[in-house]
Amino acid sequence: MRKNVLITGASSGLGAGMARILAAKGHHLALTARRVDRLEELKAELLGAHPDIEVVVHALDVNDHDRVFAVFKQSITDLGGLDRVIVNAGLGKGGRIGTGKFYANKQTAETNFVAALAQCEAAMEHFYERKAGHLVMISSMSAMRGMPSSMTTYAATKAGVAALAEGIRSDLIGRKGLDIKVTTLYPGYIASEMNEGVQQEAKMMVDTETGCKALVKKIEAEVVDAAVPTWPWAPLGQVMKHAPLSVVRRMV
Repeated sequence: MRKNVLITGASSGLGAGMARILAAKGHHLALTARRVDRLEELKAELLGAHPDIEVVVHALDVNDHDRVFAVFKQSITDLGGLDRVIVNAGLGKGGRIGTGKFYANKQTAETNFVAALAQCEAAMEHFYERKAGHLVMISSMSAMRGMPSSMTTYAATKAGVAALAEGIRSDLIGRKGLDIKVTTLYPGYIASEMNEGVQQEAKMMVDTETGCKALVKKIEAEVVDAAVPTWPWAPLGQVMKHAPLSVVRRMV
């Protein structure tokens, strides 16, 4: 069992949802986010329900890269090592390219990709030292193809983190004596604060708890990659990869 788990972006949405499920399974948790007040509330909730686990929280803006490394090291000390890191922190703001939204798109690109790179560096450095660990990258179904309008930069960053994860996985091939796994997850429509108010097909949207249970199931199975929930996103993912772009743009 990968007992000690660090989750970034854990103050709400998928991060908090996964934390609740992992706590119920007996995992010790290091939870990070910018909103430390919410982290403290979540910590109190988790310890109240599961007094035998350990929960530590740290304020972290993942765009402060030096702070990423410092918080990861502190969490390693707090829990006596990390067995799994879930790179979940992300941002969904942005606008159509060429419409004056450069700085919003830049912020999304930096948060979702450059900051993810920092998290991967910090996690893998620790995993290589202890010769074991599980890196989990939260991508998105939007990574399957280029997306239109305000989704363009977001989708590109999520394709980027998927490629980053695959590159890290490639580095592990043939290296003996390492129990290190890399998982890439592609969530579909799962209710969270990030997508509140976004017009999405209600019949394809699942609630946060259902979606997070599906994510944790794939995480604990240590799959290479997976669309989550499997239905309808696994078959839809194949459609998205091969359908004409004119069809794909109508799917979002």
